[in-house]
Amino acid sequence: MKIAYTMAQGRGDTDLLLAGVAGSLKELGLRVCGTVQINTEREKDGPCDMDVRVLPDGPVIRISQSLGRGSTGCRLDPSALEQAVGRVAASLAQGADAMIVNKFGKHEAEGRGFREVIAEALLRDIPVVVGVNGLNREAFERFCGGHAAFLPPERDAIAAWVRARTGTANLSAAQSHQQGGITCEPAPM
Repeated sequence: MKIAYTMAQGRGDTDLLLAGVAGSLKELGLRVCGTVQINTEREKDGPCDMDVRVLPDGPVIRISQSLGRGSTGCRLDPSALEQAVGRVAASLAQGADAMIVNKFGKHEAEGRGFREVIAEALLRDIPVVVGVNGLNREAFERFCGGHAAFLPPERDAIAAWVRARTGTANLSAAQSHQQGGITCEPAPM
C-alpha cells in the first residue's frame, strides 16, 4: 500500500511542509491532486481562517467558519470540506501521479471527509501522503490497517518517498519535464 503520513510539531507547520512538498513535486513535473491548507491569521476575531487549495490548480476553499471570539466549538465548515473532497475526486478521475491530503482529521476519523478519495487513490496505486495530528493518529492507523509509513517532517524526505513510488526517483526536474510531466501549482506560503 502506497500511503504515508507526517506530523510536524508547530501549529501550521504540517500545512507549510505539505505545501512545500507539492511545490517540489510540481518542479519534477508530477501530477499531484489533493489539498494543501493555508492558514491566515485574523487581527481581531480569534483563530486563523483555514482555507484549502485544491491541487493541481485550485480553487481555494474556505473550510473554517467564524463562531466568534469566545467560542470553543469546532470551526470546520463540513459543507465546504465536502466541496473540497468533491473537487479532489474530480481531479483524481482526470489522472494523478500522487495525492497529498493536508489532514486526516475528525471527519475522516468518523468515516467522512477524504476517506473515500484516499481509498480510491490507493486502489489506483497512486501514492498518498497525509498530514496527521496526535488526536487522529490512532484512527488513521486503523484506517490504513497499520500499513502507512511514517515520514519525518522534512520536505526532501517526503518528496523522495513519493518519487520512489512514482518511478521518478532518479529523474532530475529537467528530465521529468522533457518526458512530458504535467504539473500542479503550489499553495502560496
